[in-house]
Amino acid sequence: MNTIAGAVRAWIEGAIASAPDGHVPLLLLSGPQGSGKSTALAAAIGTMSQPVAGASIDDFYLTHAERMELARRISPLFMTRGPPGTHDLTLLAKTVSTLRAAIGETEALLPVFDKLKDDRAPVSDWRNVQGRPAAIVIEGWLMGALPDARSARDAPINPVEAEDRTGDWRRHQEIALAGPYGDLWDAADGFCHIVPPDFDCVLGWRLQQEAGLWAARGETIPDERRDWVRRFIQYYERITRRMLAGRRRAGAEIFIDENRTVLRTSGN
Repeated sequence: MNTIAGAVRAWIEGAIASAPDGHVPLLLLSGPQGSGKSTALAAAIGTMSQPVAGASIDDFYLTHAERMELARRISPLFMTRGPPGTHDLTLLAKTVSTLRAAIGETEALLPVFDKLKDDRAPVSDWRNVQGRPAAIVIEGWLMGALPDARSARDAPINPVEAEDRTGDWRRHQEIALAGPYGDLWDAADGFCHIVPPDFDCVLGWRLQQEAGLWAARGETIPDERRDWVRRFIQYYERITRRMLAGRRRAGAEIFIDENRTVLRTSGN
């Protein structure tokens, strides 16, 4: 179990074993961008004998039109998906309820977000889950993040935040974390956090991912794309740093190094 996937599997199996009879636990897996949480969750589920429904909070984004309305009403910075406030948590809650209510060969649909089109995929493209799972696991970079009401009054920590001159973008995120996201955290049966040494790893991992995509096309990542990645992670920086500092819901922890090697675990 000395891999991220192995540690995630042990956490899921432990949660299933300790769940009350008849209860399908809702488990939330966090990790900064590029930490390997999506790959680890898929690998863990693929080796388990019990059926587990796994999904990403990315697939529960608001539609493009809904996010553009949020950008118009609150801040243009919400045109970039990912921060608190850009997810459809009502749809997520309904999906969890449907999965828990499944019997026999009942089928449930898991939404799919088309990142190339920057919009929710049509229902015909959603994923089918058959039967009642032994657990439901949702992964995402912000799962379990705690709110900080002072955030909007703090000095900007990067150029993206400097564009939030009124503080409305950060304020809306903190209100969301204290409200609907907090309700989701309250509904969870357990958390697991993948914890790297520092935030600098996130930039390195995201650049690796982007370079790999370009290499697959036989090309070298251009400088302007590197600059795009550097800006993109700034949207997530404040809350990611907060979580790395321990301001997150309590749960199991998987500590990794810059190479995504597991150093130790706790709470599994």
